[in-house]
Amino acid sequence: MVTTRLSVMMFLQFFTWGAWFVTLFLCMAAEDLGDYTPRAYQSAPIAAIIAPLFLGLIADRLFPSQIVQGVLMLLGAGLMWAAAGAVEAGDGGLAVALFIAYMLCYMPTLGLGNSIAFANIDDQNKFPAIRVWGTIGWIVAGLLVGGLGWDATTKILYLAAGASAVFGLYSFTLPHTPPPAKGKPLDMGSLLMVDAFGLMKSAPFAVFIICSTLICIPLAYYYQYASGILAQTGFTQPASTMTLGQMSEIVFMLLIPFFFRRLGVKWMILIGMAAWVARYLLFAFGAPDQVTWMLLLGVVLHGICYDFFFVTGFMYTDQKAPAGVRNQAQSMLVFFTQGVGMLIGYEVAGRLFKATMTRQQELADAIDAARPATELGYFERFGEMLSRRLPEGVDQQLLAETMEQWKDFWLTPAYMAAAIMVVFALAFWDRVDRGAALGEPLDETGPAGGEGMPA
Repeated sequence: MVTTRLSVMMFLQFFTWGAWFVTLFLCMAAEDLGDYTPRAYQSAPIAAIIAPLFLGLIADRLFPSQIVQGVLMLLGAGLMWAAAGAVEAGDGGLAVALFIAYMLCYMPTLGLGNSIAFANIDDQNKFPAIRVWGTIGWIVAGLLVGGLGWDATTKILYLAAGASAVFGLYSFTLPHTPPPAKGKPLDMGSLLMVDAFGLMKSAPFAVFIICSTLICIPLAYYYQYASGILAQTGFTQPASTMTLGQMSEIVFMLLIPFFFRRLGVKWMILIGMAAWVARYLLFAFGAPDQVTWMLLLGVVLHGICYDFFFVTGFMYTDQKAPAGVRNQAQSMLVFFTQGVGMLIGYEVAGRLFKATMTRQQELADAIDAARPATELGYFERFGEMLSRRLPEGVDQQLLAETMEQWKDFWLTPAYMAAAIMVVFALAFWDRVDRGAALGEPLDETGPAGGEGMPA
């Protein structure tokens, strides 16, 4: 069945990413390469900026999509394997270069995978049920890494290399998907999103794009350092613990139509931004006393942070852009958020972390040294995803000082997100057809949800 094959593709695609990206900070720190962590994470936004050009110039014009995807991921498997070796050798500069090269192979598969899926299903409403398997793949990767106790080891990189190879080989078995733009003249204006940039003439849309870019700066703090705060407050399986965020993402994804009809664009996005603020405040004030429920709730809020902001943003962009410019507009949104915003965010977060967290590595080493060398089975480790325990013997003064540093660190993205939320609340106002944004058909009285209902 085609939908099953496409669901497996999504599972493998996001399992591959989730296997290494979540706890890369812990892996790099364990190999004394912590200073290279921000640059390693910047591999993703760099690739997000370049990937649309690759897709437009090559992948969409010359070769079948499933072949391009397969070749890219087989090449990526070799690059990730080499990156693991570079990390083990302590060569941070080479490792970063290889991470960037790997992500330049991986990021285009996000667009390719969507193209393959949409080209081979007869009803676009089937896509969410296929795409959700990507989120499940990310969750399974985190549970596997945590259950095996690989969170802070280079084994996550070798796992990603193996998963990349499997994903690449599997891609060759997917339905034939001809290049969508084969034979069409090259339109550089479309490739460079010129028409989409024209949408910025609309003040509400310009406010939306600017605030979306800015809010992704504090978002980078979570992706880069959440595993660190969890590990140093006593969570022994941070990769598994962080899958709670993806689990909540699935729940809130299903609830989006319900909330969207009642709240509209502005309030959905504001709630997403508020969840960002709340998450960082929970991390900040949960750190000094290592309050388990506050730290766990900070992770669980990821579902609201992601779905209410990003998914609503994609829906709003689809409504604002004319039919012929929608693909450009969506690419532009990804360019500014996952590209420009996250690129700046990883750099800013890395600089603050280096300046603020002067004792965290000392604490990490002390926790590792004090933790008993007990062998736990997979399911025993799996059961610890919700538990938190610091080993006896850790210097309490060191712990207290480091936790205060974590508090100061997390307050910064909380303030940033709060400021951006206030700007958006004051400056954004637009009118969106909620029914049309949800893909609902017209009825005799007009668009479902009421045309021109406030955003």
